[in-house]
Amino acid sequence: MGVWATGLYAGDFALDLRSTLGAVAKLPFDSGRLLDILCQSEPAAARNPEDSDHATFWLVVADQFAKRGIENDRARETALEIIDSGSDLKMLEKLGMQPPDLRKRKKVLEEVRQRILAPQLKTSPREVLKAPQPLLMNTGDVLVYPTFGGRCRNPYFVDQNNDRMGTAAAPWQADSWAAMVIVDSGRAFDFLTWYRPLTVAHAVPEKPTLATLHEDMLWKLGRPGTSSASHFKRMGIEKIAEVAIDREKVIKSLGEMRPGISAAVSDISLANQLSVGPYSSKARLGEPGNLASIKPGRPFPTVIGLRQILTDA
Repeated sequence: MGVWATGLYAGDFALDLRSTLGAVAKLPFDSGRLLDILCQSEPAAARNPEDSDHATFWLVVADQFAKRGIENDRARETALEIIDSGSDLKMLEKLGMQPPDLRKRKKVLEEVRQRILAPQLKTSPREVLKAPQPLLMNTGDVLVYPTFGGRCRNPYFVDQNNDRMGTAAAPWQADSWAAMVIVDSGRAFDFLTWYRPLTVAHAVPEKPTLATLHEDMLWKLGRPGTSSASHFKRMGIEKIAEVAIDREKVIKSLGEMRPGISAAVSDISLANQLSVGPYSSKARLGEPGNLASIKPGRPFPTVIGLRQILTDA
C-alpha cells in the first residue's frame, strides 16, 4: 500500500484483497474456513506482523466480514488489536506517512472499528454457490479465438467498440486468429474453476484448424486464469478438437505446473493470458525447451510443435 493512501481501500493491495474476498465469500463454508483460505492466499501479509500489508490484510478482512454479516471472532479481534495498539499507524509512519495523513488515517480506523463492533445485520442467508462452477474447458481441449493484432478481446466490455486500450486507440476489431490448448484445469476447493492455456506465440491471418496447429509453430505456456460463460462468449472462443496431453512431457518441456488455486480465488481472468504476438513482446518468450531461459522479464516457457506435449506424438 502506498504511503499516500489514507483510506482503507485506497491502496492496490486492499482493493485486490476485497475482490478476492468477494469470490471467497461465495464458497459454502463457515467463516473459519473462509478465513483460512484468505490467509493461504496472502500468507506473508496474514502471518507476518512486520509485513507492510499485515495490518491492511486484517482490517480489510474484518471490515468486509462485518459488511457481509460474516461472524468471525479471530478476524474481529485481530483487527481491533491492530487498531488499539496503533500498529497500523506505526507501520505507515515508518513507511513515510506524514502527520496530517496519519491523523486522517486514525479517523478511518475509528470508522472501521465502529463497523467491526456493529456489523451489518443480514435478514437473509449469505448467497453462496450451490454447485461447483461448470468447467467450460477441459484439459486437452483445442480452442481458437479472434484477435486484433494479436490482442484478444477484453471480455469486461459488453460492447467491443468500448475496448480501445486507451481513448486514442482504435476500437477492437478482429483481424487475425490465435489458438490455445488447455494443458491443465481444475476447481479450487471443489468449486471455483481455473484453466492453464498453452497458446500460439503469434497470431495468424486465417482461422486455424487442428491440422495447421500440428505444424512446427511456437507455443507459449500461460499462467492459470478463470472464465465465466459470458466472458468465454465475448472472446469468441471456439472448441475445434480434443487432444491427449502427456503431463510428464509438459513438465519436462515447460516446467512444473502449480494448480491455479490462487487465480481461482482471486478471480484472475484467463483473458490476461490470451494475447499473443505481435501485441505480446517476443522478449517475454523463453527459448523453446530451455527452462533456464525463464527469468524475470522473460516469464513464458515455450515449445515448438504440439508433439512435445501429446501422448500420441
